[in-house]
Amino acid sequence: MISSQHALSLLKREIDNICYPAQPKRLYEPIAYLLDLQGKKIRPTLTLLACNLYKEDVQEAVNMALAWEIYHNFTLMHDDVMDQADVRRGQPTVHKKWDENTAILSGDTMLILSFQYVAKYSEVYLKKLLDLFSITTAEICEGQEYDMQFENRLDVSEEEYLNMIRLKTAVMIGASLKSGAIIGGADEKDQEFLYDFGINLGLAFQIQDDILDVYGDPAVFGKNIGGDILCGKKTYLLITALNRSDKEKREQLLHWLNVKDKNDEKIAAVTSLYNEMTVKEMAREKMDDFYQKAIHSLNKVNVAEEKKAILFDLAEKLMDRKS
Repeated sequence: MISSQHALSLLKREIDNICYPAQPKRLYEPIAYLLDLQGKKIRPTLTLLACNLYKEDVQEAVNMALAWEIYHNFTLMHDDVMDQADVRRGQPTVHKKWDENTAILSGDTMLILSFQYVAKYSEVYLKKLLDLFSITTAEICEGQEYDMQFENRLDVSEEEYLNMIRLKTAVMIGASLKSGAIIGGADEKDQEFLYDFGINLGLAFQIQDDILDVYGDPAVFGKNIGGDILCGKKTYLLITALNRSDKEKREQLLHWLNVKDKNDEKIAAVTSLYNEMTVKEMAREKMDDFYQKAIHSLNKVNVAEEKKAILFDLAEKLMDRKS
């Protein structure tokens, strides 16, 4: 079995070896810049590890892993424009380093490039992989649309929020695992167990991200703390606070959500309300619930326990992450 570090080293080498057209440089330089930043590369790593459950040599899964990594970074490039984010992984976002038009066009190019990597597969896998990839990428767009719609609503339910993050975040993690299993030759039951493992891990991962945006260490997290509060982004913390607060605390929360300046004071005030309502603890409880469901699905995968150990270990580390 390969280790996560081995998978990361393999992915880094493959990313470094991507040959971009020489011109126009301004189109391709932002792609290389974003892919070179020190991201966690969770999705492509999971593709390789899922393949490795069934095959010793994971080289055949590399193009699919690259497709997920390139597509994921495309979504980040465009998300940063939509969110007007200044920092990504501790470095200036593409639209800040270049400009918004460049970020949009380079992102579009990354989308095309990701499909080109899927198209490298032979007929043995091509239809299943392309169907999975195209359905998943469309679902992610649906999730992003729901996320934007929620910005103007104060009545978003927990169920609606969980469906949004399932589409925006979890489906790519599930599909990354399933695609690796397909290439590895897993049967359909194992493909679905790994997909469900990824879905629930992705839901837990996003709730953890919501927590870190408020309570993380900026030096470790890689972006400014409280960004979700400043832009009124609907997170599990905010939705829980809005739906479970009494009249007085809800009015205080709504007041601070409408404040357009006093950034530090706004972050401190909303965080204080979260603390009073113990929403961090509620979020961690929900996160753990999805984590346990993920582990339950992984337990059902019909391979030797020692082969699955690396996925169990990776899931545990994701839940303990600080960035």
